[in-house]
Amino acid sequence: MSNNVTKGSMAQGWSWIPTLYFAEGLPYILVMTVSVIMFKNLGMSNTDTALYTSWLYLPWVIKPFWSPFVDLLGTKRVWIVAMQLLIGAGLAGVAFSVSTDYWVAGSLSFLWLMAFASATHDISADGFYMLGLSNEQQSFFVGIRNTFYRIAIVFAQGVLVMAAGFMSNHFGDVAYAWSLTFYIAAALLIALALYHYFVLPNPSEDVKRSFSMKQLGELFKTFFTQKGILLSLAFILLYRLGESQLAKIASPFMLDPLDKGGLGLATEQVGFAYGTVGVVFLLLGGVLGGLVVAKHGLKRWLWPMVVMMNVPNLVYVYFAYFQPESFAVVISGISLEQFGYGFGFTGFMLYLIKISQGEFKTAHYAICTAISSSLSGCAFARYQDSF
Repeated sequence: MSNNVTKGSMAQGWSWIPTLYFAEGLPYILVMTVSVIMFKNLGMSNTDTALYTSWLYLPWVIKPFWSPFVDLLGTKRVWIVAMQLLIGAGLAGVAFSVSTDYWVAGSLSFLWLMAFASATHDISADGFYMLGLSNEQQSFFVGIRNTFYRIAIVFAQGVLVMAAGFMSNHFGDVAYAWSLTFYIAAALLIALALYHYFVLPNPSEDVKRSFSMKQLGELFKTFFTQKGILLSLAFILLYRLGESQLAKIASPFMLDPLDKGGLGLATEQVGFAYGTVGVVFLLLGGVLGGLVVAKHGLKRWLWPMVVMMNVPNLVYVYFAYFQPESFAVVISGISLEQFGYGFGFTGFMLYLIKISQGEFKTAHYAICTAISSSLSGCAFARYQDSF
């Protein structure tokens, strides 16, 4: 399949884009958030948990250093399937380790393996997205891919964590419960790898290339010598600044009691608000964003998307000041914020794609996402330091 529109290509996109980005989001949240819950359940101190898990974010920050090898060696399709299998193996390794006497060193080792494999998978998947779809299709599906990435986060933080809690109560063994939970996740990733092996298309641009130091130098040169690159980098850093600060603290804020400044919601209420209603409005915002950009172009809609990405964050200022006790009011606010995020994030992703064109688009896109991710990484570290 070439990067041109072909008959049936839109339907073909529906067959692999949702599952590919679910597979991209799942290992990330398992490493970055679910592992924190697991270590706390297993009795690790808050200080050690924050120290160990904060370092797990490093592969996503430094992925531009090996993105050229993913771009130049092998095909993105092969990288995707191989990394999903490796992530599945890493999840199985964590599952095995947590029931042993060396559970700290063992599980952390496999989580590090997963982190590097997941960051590499991100590079190949995002590159494959640009190779396998036309520009119009990229605009249409960007909201879909973001939504299924978020669904993976909800699945890991909600379904898998609840499953671990249920099995812990049922069996009376926390380590055994988390072992079974990670085995389930491992089976899911391996199943996705097998599915993608058969379903992913074969874009004509996704070909093996010879590697040389000259190409490596050209890769970085073509990115950092683009017209207006400093302004573009500033835009990338600032676009998600508010969201990166909000994302990690929103749920704890809602769970905190009223006398401590929170909203006093139950865990299942937060899960329903984000995992059900929030996902619906996130999907609506993402799809609408993709449709308007596909019809009118990114230039016309970029600044409205900037506004929609950031202004709905003021909902949480309202929550903090008035502490509404009505769950309907909270749901309405979350719906507005999630819709704005879905709509606004579409513009951000398409902007990254726009400045990641040419022969080395996969590596260029990885550089962009790593710069953006550095903000989220800092926010995550500060969040864990507050334990």
